[in-house]
Amino acid sequence: MSKVTALIPAAGMGRRMGKTVAKQFLPLGDKPMLAHTLLAFQRAPEIDEIIPILSQEDMESCLRDVIEHFHITKVKTLVVGGRERQDSVLNGLHKLDKDASVVLVHDGVRPFVTLEMIRECVERARKGECVAVGVPLKDTIKEVDDKGMVRRTLERSKLWAIQTPQAFPVKILKHAYEEALQHKISATDDAMLVERSGVMVRVIMGSYENIKITTPEDLLLAEEILKRR
Repeated sequence: MSKVTALIPAAGMGRRMGKTVAKQFLPLGDKPMLAHTLLAFQRAPEIDEIIPILSQEDMESCLRDVIEHFHITKVKTLVVGGRERQDSVLNGLHKLDKDASVVLVHDGVRPFVTLEMIRECVERARKGECVAVGVPLKDTIKEVDDKGMVRRTLERSKLWAIQTPQAFPVKILKHAYEEALQHKISATDDAMLVERSGVMVRVIMGSYENIKITTPEDLLLAEEILKRR
C-alpha cells in the first residue's frame, strides 16, 4: 500500500488563549492537548508516519514531554514551522518521503478527530480524491458591510463549516502549494489552495465535537467533551 503521512501544524502561539504556554501544550484532562491529537493518528492503522510541525522553541519539550512520554512511535521527524500556517505546511511537505502518496493535514489543536474521519479521508485520497471534513452550519449566516449593515443572507442549506483533517494525493497538494508560492496566494486552509488550482474538493461529514481550540471558552467546552468520552 502507498505511504500515508499526517502533517500536524502546531507552531502557533495561541495569543487568543491569553496564556504564556502555547495552547497546544495546555493540559486537556490528563494530557497536553497536542498529545490527544497525535495519539489519535498513532492509533489509526491507515497512518504510516506523523510529522508534527512546531516552533523552534517547542521542539525539545514536545519531543520529551509528548512524543517520548506517550510513546508516539509514528513520529520520526520534527519540522520547524514558518511565520504563518501555510508556511508551516509547506515546510512539512518538503519533508515527505519520496514514497509518500497520500498526505493528511490536521490542526494540532483539534484533539477530538476520530478514527472514522481519518479512515474515510485516507480511503478517498488513495482513490485520487481531495477531501475536507466539515459539518453543516446551524446558524443563519449574513454578509455584513463595514458599517454593520446586512448586505445579503446566504443560503444556509449549502453552507458547511470546514474542519480538518483534509487529505490529498501528495502530488496535487504539492502542486497547489507551488502555484500559491509562485503567485503569492494565501489561504486559510489547504483545500482552498487546491480549489484555486482547479481541482475539486469533496466535503465529508465530520463532527460538531471536532472543535478547534483557540479561546478559553473552547477549552472549557473541550473539557466537557472529554468527560463525555
